Amino acid sequence: MAKKNVRTEKDKRTNDILLGPLERPALAFFAKHMPMWINSDMLTLFALFGAALIGVAYFLAGRAGDLRGNGYLFLVNLGLFIHWFGDSLDGTLARYRHHERPNYGYYTDHALDGLSSLMIFLGIGLSGIADFKVTMITLAAWLLAMMQVYLKTHATGVFEMTSIKIGPTEIRVLLAILNTIIYFTGAGKPLAVLELQGMTINFTLGTIVLAVLAIALLIYYIYQVITTGSKLSAEDLEALKVKNAERARQGILSQMEIDRREKEEKLARQQKPKSLLDFFIKPD
Repeated sequence: MAKKNVRTEKDKRTNDILLGPLERPALAFFAKHMPMWINSDMLTLFALFGAALIGVAYFLAGRAGDLRGNGYLFLVNLGLFIHWFGDSLDGTLARYRHHERPNYGYYTDHALDGLSSLMIFLGIGLSGIADFKVTMITLAAWLLAMMQVYLKTHATGVFEMTSIKIGPTEIRVLLAILNTIIYFTGAGKPLAVLELQGMTINFTLGTIVLAVLAIALLIYYIYQVITTGSKLSAEDLEALKVKNAERARQGILSQMEIDRREKEEKLARQQKPKSLLDFFIKPD
């Protein structure tokens, strides 16, 4: 028997990004003109292929030596476009064709987003564009931000990609611009060197960009946890007041109220003046 409860179907989607006015019409055009033999699952796998291409091309760029004039960087940019195309269009195509599978789509798409992120950041760290340690810290911050989005969706019913106008599309564009700059200028000499307990971090342009991104993501994560948590707490307390009022109307006591009354009765018995009979009665 088919499952009747579709948990994600009624989630409200918001994606108010800087490039939204350009991205949304482009996705609508692609969905309308997509050949019928291509489905959303194919696009999801196409996005995963794009992420793998990004990671491999970054790795090969690092193995090739000097990043200046390194053609693999433009292969990375091609992978970024492929990843954007598949990742942004799979859900759009499903909704356009009225072939939504909200639970399957939500789970599969975001599970593969984690794998894609791992491949991309590993590639960046191995390319020499940025310090590997800083890249892994940025990956952790990125995954925290992703986790916050998914938890917030589950708790509030609102799938909010971002609330600061910058989402995955803008990050891809930023990476493409960084790749192009490095193609013409090279990774450059470190602008600063940090030595900490035997660990050395060379702050090249790429390292600085990723470090700033990591800090921004961590600040955004903390802000969202505080604000969303406070909002949910207020909503839950209000709902609890209504529920307790209904319980009181029905004569149902909460376990906290039962414990409180038992404690008061026990305290009252202890404070009651003892009679001769009390010495022969076993206390509770």
